[in-house]
Amino acid sequence: MRIALDAQGTDQAPASEIAGAIQALNERDDLTIILVGDEAAIRSELAHHDQASADRMEIVHAPERILPSEAPASAVRRRPDSSIVKGVRLQKDKTADAFVSAGSTGAVMAASLILLRPLPGVARPAIGTLLPTSRAPTLMLDSGANVDCKPQHLLEFGRLGTIYAQDLMGVEEPRVALLNIGEEPEKGDELAVEAHRLLTESRINFVGNVEGRDIIGGACDVLVCDGFVGNVLLKFYESVAEFIIGLLGREMDRVGAQLEVKEVFRVLDYSEYGGAPLLGVNGVCIICHGSSPPKAIRNAIEVATQAVESQMVKHIAGELAQPKEA
Repeated sequence: MRIALDAQGTDQAPASEIAGAIQALNERDDLTIILVGDEAAIRSELAHHDQASADRMEIVHAPERILPSEAPASAVRRRPDSSIVKGVRLQKDKTADAFVSAGSTGAVMAASLILLRPLPGVARPAIGTLLPTSRAPTLMLDSGANVDCKPQHLLEFGRLGTIYAQDLMGVEEPRVALLNIGEEPEKGDELAVEAHRLLTESRINFVGNVEGRDIIGGACDVLVCDGFVGNVLLKFYESVAEFIIGLLGREMDRVGAQLEVKEVFRVLDYSEYGGAPLLGVNGVCIICHGSSPPKAIRNAIEVATQAVESQMVKHIAGELAQPKEA
């Protein structure tokens, strides 16, 4: 299996990417990593690592980098030699089976839409993010790709999330819920009410509306919402672990107690889940946090390999060809 990895996406690039890639290579014998980025910087970093791992890496020179501050679509067109555009193109050309990047989320999505194209039946590809709960993680989508959605888009997210939960989370019949301000079908704005109706009439296992307080208890396996709400919720989740650890740390210092809180709150660490898949395009693209450490890169590569092995894209295409209604 061949995974293309954007080597200049993280804040610590290419050190985090290369260290994470080596961890992934050490765990799988059937894996080759294609590092996409500035060749001189990549080779300089590789010199600090064991050559045995480097032998299973290839380098594709991509001197340009798309910054998060740039307009995604225009940057993709202006910078064909960027690591994101070249990495996605490797997948389009079948040189790589998947692409992993911690670079600009907007640029990864734009390049995927332009080069890979959405699957037939997908109007809005969505980013799926795993949220920790008191039970198994919940897949939330969309977590930021689409901030202005219509009811049929939310139905689409439910169908995409169902397949991902089946193929990569091992949930045979995922429970799909709609994030809303109340449990009753008539709650919320016009978007929520109509989306509830469409989801109810669909073939997926829709369990109704859930409120924000229900998420942490594991009320569903797939949580559907528009990208605006999803991104707000995601950023809040990311801040919780750091806040609680800091709060407990100050209190323990005050009373002279000792407690290993890092392990207690490991479940809230985004690096444990690796990256978020862009679902609905004709390929496997995994998007990582810009501050991803090597562990997060390793886990993102593992998510990519699981998606390829499960033939997730083919499964999604087949499911979308089926009638939407029950």
